[in-house]
Amino acid sequence: MNYFLTYTVYVLILSVLMGISTWKLFKKLGYSPLFAFIPFYNYFIILKETKHPKWWAILSYLPIVGPIMMSVFHLYLMKKFGKTLFKDQLLTVILPFIYMATVNYSKDVEIEDENELYLTQEEKEAKKKDSFVGSITFAVVFATIIHTFITQPFGIPTGSMERTLLVGDFLFVNKWSYGYRLPMRPVAIPFLQGTIYDFQKDGNPKNDGKSYVEAVKLPYERIFQFNKPQKNDIVVFNYPRDSVHVSLDRADPYVKRCVAVAGDTFEMRDGRMFVNGKPETVLGDQDIQHAFYIEASSEIDVPTLYKRLGFISIAVLDTEKFLAIKNNEKYNINPKNIVYLMQLTNSRLNEIKSLPQVVSTHEDIMDKGEGGISYRNAEKTKIDTTNSIFPINKGWNQDQYGPLRIPKKGDVVAINQETLPEFQWIIKNYEHNTLENKNGKIFINGKETNQYTIKQDYYMMIGDNRDASLDARFFGFVPEENIVGKPMFTWMSIEGAFTDSQSSYQADGWRIRWDRMFKATNTGEANKTSYWWVAVMILVLFFGWEYFMKLFGKKKKDDEI
Repeated sequence: MNYFLTYTVYVLILSVLMGISTWKLFKKLGYSPLFAFIPFYNYFIILKETKHPKWWAILSYLPIVGPIMMSVFHLYLMKKFGKTLFKDQLLTVILPFIYMATVNYSKDVEIEDENELYLTQEEKEAKKKDSFVGSITFAVVFATIIHTFITQPFGIPTGSMERTLLVGDFLFVNKWSYGYRLPMRPVAIPFLQGTIYDFQKDGNPKNDGKSYVEAVKLPYERIFQFNKPQKNDIVVFNYPRDSVHVSLDRADPYVKRCVAVAGDTFEMRDGRMFVNGKPETVLGDQDIQHAFYIEASSEIDVPTLYKRLGFISIAVLDTEKFLAIKNNEKYNINPKNIVYLMQLTNSRLNEIKSLPQVVSTHEDIMDKGEGGISYRNAEKTKIDTTNSIFPINKGWNQDQYGPLRIPKKGDVVAINQETLPEFQWIIKNYEHNTLENKNGKIFINGKETNQYTIKQDYYMMIGDNRDASLDARFFGFVPEENIVGKPMFTWMSIEGAFTDSQSSYQADGWRIRWDRMFKATNTGEANKTSYWWVAVMILVLFFGWEYFMKLFGKKKKDDEI
């Protein structure tokens, strides 16, 4: 209810501004000045008087779309009163209510006669141009409506879900899968997630130009939530620890697999995952990868291997440095040989083992107590929480993790110095309370306490490329409010579309993976049918029909002449 109340307040404020700046113009159009203050109806009148589709008025106050349509409607109104110069249009867009007010209270402003019988050739050409620009604008608005309210395209730039989802896959995400999360920053540039580009050029992302207006905000609200994320779902969500974007719906989008839901217990033992004490269920279309050190007696022909197996993440390591870091007794690698680090599925590991120059293979599994915490400085005093295992006080690592219970709405959890690293992000950042830890005592919203009641469900999101994934083992629980939706299908897949920083070898150029296009993402089936040819047929029929109708219309016009 807070969302809709705040939204209503914004609509009323905009309607009052609209009324104050245009009531005299409405009077000159032959309407009651009060109509200029009525939401939606004021724009309905403008569209009626300027001979545009009147149903467009329903787009007036929609989040993200509304500001665009308002600017278009304001331009229509100003043109009705003869304000057609570039400076008039620019002021109408940049300072709408201020400029319209100057026109509104001007004594000499009159309605411009738009009778086509009296238009000059130049005016007729200008009208055609306006019509074309209007068509382009509406096409952008229509695409924005689809992008904002129905489905959003999403590209896979990194290998964290390899080989289930490949680098260069482009997905369509259904925003209604788990209930629709209403937009929280209603004034924004369409199609841009968080930033435009780096204005400051200083390397600090906090100074990047935002694609939205931070001051105009709405609270979190989700409607029509008939389903929640289930175990094994591939889910798109906003990164929960984004320090750049305060608005969670503008935080960077991530895609991972939901491996544990609220109330489950998550654990990693020797790099293998267990949920509620049971080994994970691997679906038919789920290709899990692990990191392996490959010892070779001679150089492996990587380009040929790449062509044989498709994309594979390979890094060549300096053997002597590798042995200095790693325990030679554990791996027993000959210093004269070459060591490769590869992310491999079980089937690909068997392919690698069959190469004649491969001497041995070793899965890179961290021992208990190894790694876990990363530091920002050489003195190891400043912890890098982004690259440290969550929570930082457990001594876990990505292969030896847990057991960790996933918080559930209504859980009453103990809050003390031991549990605070686990729950402090939930209390302060996700559920918006004040939190203080001073003199060994913990204060929530100013009151000393030793317990806290969880207000929403949380999830554990893990990448299928287990040893090359920044996931919940690092950033912790994902709040329900961060959930965007579920990928529906891969509409395009381009090998080489993104550079993979984990690989020392990159593909030469790029190619379209036709076999992956228009395949469903969340079926669990090993062999999914690709329907890219259906999409091509639809496009051919659409453009063919449009061409036929134009040709038919021209022939009919010629016959009439």
